[in-house]
Amino acid sequence: MKEDPIWERCVSLLSTETLQGNLRRLIIADSHIGTVEGDAEAMEIFLRKGAVAGVEEIIYLGDSFQYLIGMEKFWTRSVRRILKVWDELRDEGLKIHLIEGNRDFFLDEPALQAHCDSASMQIDFSAGRKNFQLVHGDKVNTRDFQYLFWSKISKWAPARISARLLPQSIAVAIVRKMEARLAKTNRKFRYQRPDAELIRDAGRAFSRGVDVLLWGHFHSAWRYEEEQSCACIVPAWLETRRALLVEKEGGWSLVDEDYQPCEWPDDGS
Repeated sequence: MKEDPIWERCVSLLSTETLQGNLRRLIIADSHIGTVEGDAEAMEIFLRKGAVAGVEEIIYLGDSFQYLIGMEKFWTRSVRRILKVWDELRDEGLKIHLIEGNRDFFLDEPALQAHCDSASMQIDFSAGRKNFQLVHGDKVNTRDFQYLFWSKISKWAPARISARLLPQSIAVAIVRKMEARLAKTNRKFRYQRPDAELIRDAGRAFSRGVDVLLWGHFHSAWRYEEEQSCACIVPAWLETRRALLVEKEGGWSLVDEDYQPCEWPDDGS
């Protein structure tokens, strides 16, 4: 079979992933592994404890690493360490899913796909009678034109081709520069939470039958409720060492490093 030209194969295949089955799911937001000393070791311990605690599926709600690029030549020691843990847990039957964040690039590359069960822009699943929807949240604010522009440029086909063809040192430098630009342009809406836009998106999701809408990206916890529906920003694992545990029957709670339930943080509003 004739292989497609490289420019045709460089379009992202990420879309929406619908997960099946009532499973015990762990949702980790913004772990940014590789940012601080010892965070990869802490994540490994956390994941292994999760397997012992009966977690069957792990979902990273974007920005799992300081930056994650789908091609193997970009992987740091922290990335390789955690990918090895994922492989071992998957061998035991646990599933790993990734949602693309602003620090994630080309997650549909075969090298990375070999270490996870899916990578997507959005994940939907049901637990009990509740419908959950998960997105990273970096594109909630459609008025942040600079960020939306640079996000598209950094992840479109020419950028992927460059990442494949350039020497590793040059390609890493380019990705770091692009990520720094994305962080700078998005700073206003990340650190000044766009509540109106979050509420708007929550209302739209609720009207489509979503019961629980989950975002990451903004790092600080936040909740908004309408009748029986709820939208939340999951606090960043990087700062809190907390994650969201969803039970098979649909109940959910924040848990600490030992998988003990903990109170939802004050959102500061």
